[in-house]
Amino acid sequence: MNVPPLPDPPLPLLLTGIAGVAGYGAWHYFRRKYPGRVMAVRRVDNWPLRGDGIIPCDGDDREGLARLFDKHQFRAVLNCEGTCKLKSCELDPAMARRINVESLQTLLDVIGGRGVRLVHLSIDLVYSGTRGGNHVEEDFTDPVTVYGKTMAEAERLLLTERPDACQLRISLPMGISFNGHAGAIDWIQSRFKQGKPATLYFDEIRTPTYADCLNRIFRRVLASDLAGIYHAGGPRRLSLYQIAQIVNRVGGYDPRLLHGCPRIEAGPIPPRAGDVSLDSRKLARDLGYDPFDPWPLHDDHAPTDRNWHFRRDDFEGSPELLAEVLYRNPRLHRRYGARA
Repeated sequence: MNVPPLPDPPLPLLLTGIAGVAGYGAWHYFRRKYPGRVMAVRRVDNWPLRGDGIIPCDGDDREGLARLFDKHQFRAVLNCEGTCKLKSCELDPAMARRINVESLQTLLDVIGGRGVRLVHLSIDLVYSGTRGGNHVEEDFTDPVTVYGKTMAEAERLLLTERPDACQLRISLPMGISFNGHAGAIDWIQSRFKQGKPATLYFDEIRTPTYADCLNRIFRRVLASDLAGIYHAGGPRRLSLYQIAQIVNRVGGYDPRLLHGCPRIEAGPIPPRAGDVSLDSRKLARDLGYDPFDPWPLHDDHAPTDRNWHFRRDDFEGSPELLAEVLYRNPRLHRRYGARA
């Protein structure tokens, strides 16, 4: 199926939550495409995250956010705001709810009747992962973490107050983060770089996506009238252990540093979800094409068994190769002979 040309979203555009992988990738993508027409807010205490168009404004600062809307007359918002630190959310549920739910309520109050196109990011962890995975949008939510519970609450809030908004449940976005340790690749690679062991779970299953693919979906959905909840997970189902295998082998790191265990051995805090893989056929159907490449793109970078990362044969991994094929989608970058 031919991929239709990417449309332009309503402008000017406001992004929230740009400290995370999905938001940070979207910020750079949209700023490059629409210079001077895209702005972002970040939390006041995250002072290292700064630059042209980045404004310090906490999610509960109703007056500050209202002033921004009055001044810039935003026509669209991509809401990537949220805290995904599982342990921190378990230990401070009030903080988790303030960031994941109350900030959304503040945004809705400020938007009011302005006619703003709103796209909101949710997460696969609204599911417990105890029902076999491949979740469709109609499956009931049953999160096991405070993070998942607050994200599910935010979903219900948005369905009630802004049924015309589009909610995208994402999985693990694979891309560059602002601080270098916010993403799944970041943490795993940091352990291997330091020669430290990393223990990942055999039975927590996700459907990761390149941030490069998500950026193009955000652009298309912002320009559309899609409403309600859509799953936006990639086509390749991987356990956290398998993801670490990929980082280990492609990055050329010592295979002995990777350890695996079932999630029951993780301890009580934070609780771990199981198979929360997403079925994203509804999104593909309504967009008219399949918007996702698998992560990783190449099949020979995907594990075949639990000892796959030990077998290097003629394969030579390196941090440079990892950056080229795991942090970004090589099909979408000119240096690999494909379209940008």
